[in-house]
Amino acid sequence: MITAISTADAQGAVDPYSTKLGNLLLVTGQLPIDPATGEFSSADVVEQARQCLENLAAIAEAAGTDLSKTVKITMLLTDLGDLVEVSRVYTSFFAAPLPASACYEVKALPKGVNVKIDAVIAVG
Repeated sequence: MITAISTADAQGAVDPYSTKLGNLLLVTGQLPIDPATGEFSSADVVEQARQCLENLAAIAEAAGTDLSKTVKITMLLTDLGDLVEVSRVYTSFFAAPLPASACYEVKALPKGVNVKIDAVIAVG
């Protein structure tokens, strides 16, 4: 059975809700939206990445898991030149061994942001 997962502690429904299927949580791409204000956290890519990951953590918690069980991360950046800085933020949220990851440069992201991050997280 597929279950929709959402929380007031992460961005609202800009994208489809995250879903849980069995022992997997599939978290939709998170934008750097501060859930307290509904606004973007910053124009700075480092702060945007941090907010995306905080949103992922909040959704994981709402589903009964946490980021330590992350299996896969996908990052979308509008400038691949930001990868080193974003990777520093990414590694601050995870302990070794780090989850599998992929990063792609894209022409544009919703609402003009610089980064969007999704995840696959184990539950249980």
